Amino acid sequence: MTRSRMQLLAAVIGISAAMSVFAAGDATKGKALYAVCAACHGANGEGNTLLNAPVTGGQGAWYVIRQLSAFRAGVRGTDPKDTYGMQMRPMAITLADDQAVEDIAAYVTSLNPTVPAEDPNKIAGDVEAGKAAFVTCAACHGERGQGNSVLRSPKLANQYYWYIVRQLQAFKSGLRGSHPKDDFGMQMGAMMVLLTSDQQINDVAKYITTLK
Repeated sequence: MTRSRMQLLAAVIGISAAMSVFAAGDATKGKALYAVCAACHGANGEGNTLLNAPVTGGQGAWYVIRQLSAFRAGVRGTDPKDTYGMQMRPMAITLADDQAVEDIAAYVTSLNPTVPAEDPNKIAGDVEAGKAAFVTCAACHGERGQGNSVLRSPKLANQYYWYIVRQLQAFKSGLRGSHPKDDFGMQMGAMMVLLTSDQQINDVAKYITTLK
């Protein structure tokens, strides 16, 4: 890794270490609230490719809270070019308050979905090249893509290829992570300088789909 890349990674890790504290959610109450989410994200948080809904089950509660809060506050889902984000924002707004967000997050993180197999003909990329590129990602997201709550880095494993590609492209283009209040999104956007082409994005995404 070059010196400049190491410095960039160190800066991201240093900033990310700032922890946010959330009140404990009630998973039982969250289960009732999740009934609306299940229409797209699945009863067990397994997502739905046809509805462009990613896997949510098993994700860290702190990350679910952060993203739902971002949608509710307009940090995500307000850019006219962000078609899917704009679909998600109205759903997040239906949550009455921060406690409702914390409750639903507590329930979502308790789920353990099995992600349906994807059509191999729709998955481009080279696994070995992706594995090599993922070394940098692993510093924050973990060697197995398990995420790291201390560094505020979400779980990547057990997610759809198409969703990973879409989000990496969104960060690279600035569609995601450019809002001035999206501190963590901006950090991720900065890391995207390491993936210089669509091919590299495809490679990393394909490798991530092998992680369990």
